[in-house]
Amino acid sequence: MGLSGWHLLILALVALLIFGGSGRISSIMGDMAKGIKSFKKGLSEDEDEDKDKPEPKVIDQTASKTSESERDRSKTS
Repeated sequence: MGLSGWHLLILALVALLIFGGSGRISSIMGDMAKGIKSFKKGLSEDEDEDKDKPEPKVIDQTASKTSESERDRSKTS
């Protein structure tokens, strides 16, 4: 099973994209690097905002037991 005409055409197009003029690959990689840097910067800004926020206060509350007569009075009111 050898390479057909379609395989050779696809290989030629890939080679043209990789080695073709005007530094396309280097510009693509530069854009990718900028995107990654921007993403990391966004993540670090979110972490900084979380550090500035005070911790929420926790209020411990226990349920008080009500007697049956109190519950009956509240239902009739």
